[in-house]
Amino acid sequence: MQNQATPDSVLPASFKVSHADRVIDQDSGARKIDLVRYYARVGKLMLVHLRGRPVSLVRAPAGVGGELFFQRHADTATMPGVRELDPGLDPEHAAMLEVASVQGLLSAAQWNVVEFHTQNALASAYGTPNRLVFDLDPGEGVAWPAMREAAMLLRAFLTELGLPAWLKTSGGKGLHVVVPIRPQYEWDTVKAFSQAIVVHMAQQIPARFVVQSGPANRVGKIFIDYLRNGRGATTVCAWSARTRSGLGISVPLAWDELDELKAGDQWTLSNVHSRLDVGNAPWAGYARSARGIDGAMKKLGFSPPA
Repeated sequence: MQNQATPDSVLPASFKVSHADRVIDQDSGARKIDLVRYYARVGKLMLVHLRGRPVSLVRAPAGVGGELFFQRHADTATMPGVRELDPGLDPEHAAMLEVASVQGLLSAAQWNVVEFHTQNALASAYGTPNRLVFDLDPGEGVAWPAMREAAMLLRAFLTELGLPAWLKTSGGKGLHVVVPIRPQYEWDTVKAFSQAIVVHMAQQIPARFVVQSGPANRVGKIFIDYLRNGRGATTVCAWSARTRSGLGISVPLAWDELDELKAGDQWTLSNVHSRLDVGNAPWAGYARSARGIDGAMKKLGFSPPA
């Protein structure tokens, strides 16, 4: 993956930010202009993760704590650099979106978009996902060391199945483990396979993992969210900010960094500049590592749905 951030956060001279000094996070004091400048600076790093994927946009006109608008469709005339994808990909709905350039990031941020979420398939092969995402979501009472251990346990099992595993912070409470796969199976099969992996983990280590997602089911345990692997489901993109106190950032990590990681929102809008020189380097080789899942399905005893 590329490892180049824009050297500074200077916006194009022609780009105007309305209500630039409006505070969007009361806890940190971050302003709208700070977020727009961040996306200018991180744009080249982020496009590696955005390019070619349908994207959903989380708008926060009132900032953190205000009403949020999760949008898969929008009027791209107001957002240069955000383009509509082929309507045939999702024929019963309006065309999905792709952020195609740094200009698209900036125009979306000007439109009060804070978060960028991507789907698990490229638009060019939308019927066959090319990644799995496992979101480690801690329930009440789960201490951070348990989260680190959970990520390692999941990685160990994926390795046993012959699958690569890549790590990033969620920018919130959890961690994301991402598995690049060859795009050969349809959505339903990929989602069912990801569910089977999670069921196995919960059966083998029931004191640590749970399959059901409700808060009451997760007290003291970790829900490995496989639901993000369904058609139309999304996961926050690497380098995206989050609409949470402090504006946490989802950051790619190397596995040998996990022991020193303190939280899923360790990097925020105020300190992520310290990470930009590292950039996407921890995910070097991500695309080349993609594997077919036939062997993993066989090892797990999983049969694709008829």
